[in-house]
Amino acid sequence: MFDTHVNLHGEPFADDLEEVLTRARSVGVSRFLAICDRFDNFPAILSIAQANDDIWCSAGVHPHHAKDFGSLTVEQLIDAASNPEVVAIGETGLDFHYGYSAEKDQVESLQKHIAAARNTGLPLILHTREADDLMADILEKEFQKGAFQPLLHCYTGGADLAQRALALGAYVSVSGILSFKSAGEVRAVIADVPMDRIILETDCPYLAPVPMRGRRNEPAYLPFVADALADLKGMSSDEVKQITEENAIRLFSKVTAS
Repeated sequence: MFDTHVNLHGEPFADDLEEVLTRARSVGVSRFLAICDRFDNFPAILSIAQANDDIWCSAGVHPHHAKDFGSLTVEQLIDAASNPEVVAIGETGLDFHYGYSAEKDQVESLQKHIAAARNTGLPLILHTREADDLMADILEKEFQKGAFQPLLHCYTGGADLAQRALALGAYVSVSGILSFKSAGEVRAVIADVPMDRIILETDCPYLAPVPMRGRRNEPAYLPFVADALADLKGMSSDEVKQITEENAIRLFSKVTAS
């Protein structure tokens, strides 16, 4: 399995990261993608990837922090992506639920990330919350300037954004949310996403899946996400693991190239 979205840097795993990784490897997680949330954290995230042959990373700024990195340039993102361990741009996106950064700052940051993804050919990891229509509009408008590879990470949005993004060749990643009793609307949307466009993630340390809800999430819980997707699609967990791993390796093609 490939856990395509892990947040390994910082306090949650400061004391036991090696044990966390060992547990994940023991249940079949063979690849990890460590996500960059703030560009000033990039060196720490890159160092984790450099220290582990089965970990790669991204370069970017989460929409919450867009206001703090207004001076970030496309060239800085492209330069970061020149590292062999960097296999994706982001996470970036739009989040109007909390409003930690103004819409203008988030849109400008997103556009820079899109330009970097287009230039490097790397997948663009997109976070969207309460911004479906604007996200779809921006993706479609930007595609007219030149193609890039979108990934709707930890998808909880509506069917319209999902289908408009899929029409652009996007992939969709599912997390432990898929297993939540309250997530019926999410399951309905994912039910209509083709299996060859779906990948798995934990988004650890957040969003621990059933039956681990309430605990710190970690990559070792990825099989429970696979189980939830298998239940939804009427497939075996083994089939889901195989297909989603193949999808992830195809999406993050720089992983196999390295």
